[in-house]
Amino acid sequence: MPIVIVLGGLIAGYALGLHHYLSLTFLAESRDALRAHVAANPVLAPAGFAVLYALAVAFSFPAASVLTLFAGFLFGWLVGGAVVAVAATAGASALFIAARTALGDVLSRRLGGRVSQMARGFEDDAFGYLLVLRLAPIFPFWVVNIAPALFNVRLGTYALATFIGILPGTFAYAYLGYGLDSVLTAAAQSGRAVTLADLVTPQLTIAFAALAVVALIPIVLKKLRRSA
Repeated sequence: MPIVIVLGGLIAGYALGLHHYLSLTFLAESRDALRAHVAANPVLAPAGFAVLYALAVAFSFPAASVLTLFAGFLFGWLVGGAVVAVAATAGASALFIAARTALGDVLSRRLGGRVSQMARGFEDDAFGYLLVLRLAPIFPFWVVNIAPALFNVRLGTYALATFIGILPGTFAYAYLGYGLDSVLTAAAQSGRAVTLADLVTPQLTIAFAALAVVALIPIVLKKLRRSA
C-alpha cells in the first residue's frame, strides 16, 4: 500500500501537469508574482514551499534541483537553503519509511550470501556510509532515499546523515538560484532573452565554484579513508 500511494502520487503529479510549473521558464515568467506572494506571506510562503518540496521528494518527483533553485531565488540562499534541507530530509524520511514498510520483510527474507554481508557492513557504519552517499551526488537522490530501507538502517541515523550530507549541495544550489535574480533582471531591463554572457555574474561564479567544491568532496573522502 505505501508503494502504491507513492506511485499514485507520482502519476497524479504528471497527470496534473505539475512538471510544467517546476521549470526555470516558469520561474522567469512568473518571478514578479512569486516574489509578491512571498513578500505578502513571509511565514506562510516558506512553510508552504517546504510542504511542496517534502511532497515532491516523498513521491520521487524529479524536481529537487529546480525547486532548490526556486528556494534560493525566492527566499535568499540562506533561508532558502535551510528550508530545503529540512523539507528534503522530511520527504526523504517519509519515502524511507514507506519503502521499509512495504519491502523490508520481503527483501530481508531473500537477502543472502554477499548481499547479506554488505547489509551487515552497512548496518555497522550506517551513518558514515549514508553521509558519503549524500555528500557525493553519484546516485539519483530518490535511489539513496530508498536503498537504506533495504538494510534495516534506523530512522534517526538515516535522517541525521541525510540532513548533514545534503547541506553542501543544497546551499550551493540555493546560492545558484539566488544569483539567477541578477541575470533575469538584467535581461528584463534590456528587453532581450538571456544569453551565455549574462550568466557570468559574481553570484553565479561563486555558486559554480561551490558546486565544484562539492564535487571534490567524494574524492577527498576516498583519499582520507584510504590513508586511515
